[in-house]
Amino acid sequence: MSINFEKAFGSAERALIYRSQRAEVLSNNIANADTPNFKAQDLDFSAVLAGQTKGALAAPFSLKITNLKHISDQNSAGDHHGGVLLYSMPNQPSIDQNTVDQQVEVAKYAENEVHFDAAFTRLNGAFKSLLKVLRGD
Repeated sequence: MSINFEKAFGSAERALIYRSQRAEVLSNNIANADTPNFKAQDLDFSAVLAGQTKGALAAPFSLKITNLKHISDQNSAGDHHGGVLLYSMPNQPSIDQNTVDQQVEVAKYAENEVHFDAAFTRLNGAFKSLLKVLRGD
């Protein structure tokens, strides 16, 4: 009898991957808070969820290039994060056109950290349950 890890761990693994990707995007925003013309980004959870439920992320995605001067679709930031990066709208405009509101980004990062810890705890519990089954406890 084989073990199906997808059924054993459920969505905990995918949630952990999403939370780590979001932490990467948010930390990039915080790091570039003083960079002129930097545009803050965030991941769109509803798009990631829709992609996971419909299996759209498993299908290969390619851009139609109609001109040789078009930008290549290889290794773009949207591809790295599942193509669901959105730009954040600032509460107040800045002189240097930077859209990062550092307090908002730190709050988003802290909230994401709580969700990351919860997903990690779920995944850890799934591993412990699987070990109990394998040991026959």
